[in-house]
Amino acid sequence: MYLLAWKCRREPAVQEEVLELSSLLLFLLWSWHLSRQPSLRLGQDRNLCEKVKGFSEEQVQLCRRQVEAMDSVRRAAQMAIEECQHQFQSRRWNCSTLDSMHVFGRAIMQGTREAAFIHAIAAAAVAAAVTRACSRGELQKCGCDRKVRGVSPEGFQWSGCSDNLSYGVAFSQAFVDSSERSGGVSSSRALMNLHNNEAGRKAILTHMKVECKCHGVSGSCEVRTCWKVMPPFRRIGALLRDKFEGASEVQQRKVGARRVLLPRNPHFKPYTTSDLLYLSPSPDFCLPDARNGVPGTSGRLCNRTSRAPEGCDIMCCGRGYHTTETEIVERCSCKFRWCCSVRCKQCRNLVQVHTCR
Repeated sequence: MYLLAWKCRREPAVQEEVLELSSLLLFLLWSWHLSRQPSLRLGQDRNLCEKVKGFSEEQVQLCRRQVEAMDSVRRAAQMAIEECQHQFQSRRWNCSTLDSMHVFGRAIMQGTREAAFIHAIAAAAVAAAVTRACSRGELQKCGCDRKVRGVSPEGFQWSGCSDNLSYGVAFSQAFVDSSERSGGVSSSRALMNLHNNEAGRKAILTHMKVECKCHGVSGSCEVRTCWKVMPPFRRIGALLRDKFEGASEVQQRKVGARRVLLPRNPHFKPYTTSDLLYLSPSPDFCLPDARNGVPGTSGRLCNRTSRAPEGCDIMCCGRGYHTTETEIVERCSCKFRWCCSVRCKQCRNLVQVHTCR
């Protein structure tokens, strides 16, 4: 955590871009570091809020008021990092965490598509983690959502423990958005971050599901009670990855007294509140760049026959690839034996493995 502050002093040219993202970066760094200490309960240390370097004053105050929620915030950072790595595992940029002091490198310190995705998935993760803690009864200030009651137009009875997403979203807005809002929301980067934060939360809000349970004699469904639940976070990650693919490149313009982000190409359709926005083109991530935290794709696995991003032509950036043979052991010829077990043989096969040069 302290390394980032040291870089700000030593590299004035990058100080502004670091500060614009410091709150989210330090939130991820802090949580990534604490995730390696599972026995530490953040809710037991009320002095922790002042110890976290880079938190805005608003975040410190919120941490003091709701210190019990900070374990959910830590889980949210882990969720965001793991989901990003899952969604981009077969791409040149694969959300690599270079070490305990760097999360994703400086790729997200620029206004790229990657930065847009990180903001969206992090804001969504905070909303989801806090909401889940509410439903589990882990937080004193919230519980199940009891606002929806009565009989629905479809004829079922609203009951059960609906996920209190409104509380989780409000917490995410207060915690994740505070650093951008405290600066007056004047820079194009702050506008971009706030928009993408909200797009992440909206991905959950617009995909809430209804779960039901039937009640009646002999399994009949004379009465059906239903409640609202969040979609699996893996679903949210996939939705935001699709938004990443169709993200809109924008630039700041002054419209009347307001500063807004408009499509850089005026012939493109206007973006919506659920779309992701970016300001700068992304690097190609092909070659190692230690200064910007880019590991390159040398040594990465690729698929020789695929034309998708995981294909060797794209993953290896035209440098070619090495092919080796390796032996894998798999279960095979499995048979069910009455009652009740499955017995399998072990088969050894040689497979070709392709890695980028």
